[in-house]
Amino acid sequence: MLELRNLQVLYDRAIEAVRDVSLSVPDGAMVALLGSNGAGKSTILKAISGVLSQEDGEIVAGSVQFEGESLAGASASDIVRRGIIQVPEGRALFAPLTVEENLLMGGFTRTRAQTRDGIERIYSLFSRVKERRHQIAGYLSGGEQQMVAIGRALMSDPKVLMLDEPSLGLAPQIIDDIFTAVVELNRSSGVTVLLVEQNAQLALEITSQGFIIENGRIVLDGPSDKLRANADVQEFYLGISKGERKSMRDVKHYKRRKRWLS
Repeated sequence: MLELRNLQVLYDRAIEAVRDVSLSVPDGAMVALLGSNGAGKSTILKAISGVLSQEDGEIVAGSVQFEGESLAGASASDIVRRGIIQVPEGRALFAPLTVEENLLMGGFTRTRAQTRDGIERIYSLFSRVKERRHQIAGYLSGGEQQMVAIGRALMSDPKVLMLDEPSLGLAPQIIDDIFTAVVELNRSSGVTVLLVEQNAQLALEITSQGFIIENGRIVLDGPSDKLRANADVQEFYLGISKGERKSMRDVKHYKRRKRWLS
């Protein structure tokens, strides 16, 4: 189990990005972390991955625990070896390298045999990646790059896969293909998934539990089906009010009336 306990994160020793966040991700589960831009979602993933220092961020209180052990002081590479992998927002591929070279970079902790098996696994999961394995990654479409980024993460055979805005900027059909593959991966291999996503409808459809974060704090959590049925979630995240979809202009005023923050 991946667990955060009363986590507090500061940037530049002054800007509080995450405050007193506690959440748990059970083994084999798919869990959604939802919230608006700047709410603290990506910061939480970076805290788990051990990469906060790259942006002058640090955990100043609380803890991140995995399989009963604290990750305090662990390097990013050590966290990868323990089985936690993040696919960052924007994909961050090695653009000048080929698709297959990018995949090989993801398997740096594995043996040659494990790397070979991992590549075949990715190719069976994403046929488009196999078709473009010799192409330069920087020339791929956004959706293809996202598939390669997920594939690169899977090369290390993770126990926990953290996805940061995987649907951002992608066409609906590509989004469906990617999320279908992630769900199949979870069901067939038991990979735990922590999904950060602004498409709340999609995220709550494929996960079993969700957490909603605002201004660095968890403000609501529960089973995904109950969150979808929650009137506030429908209005403020799904754009639905009394069965009718509201305009974006109306939805943007939700901060004035959030009942769960009162």
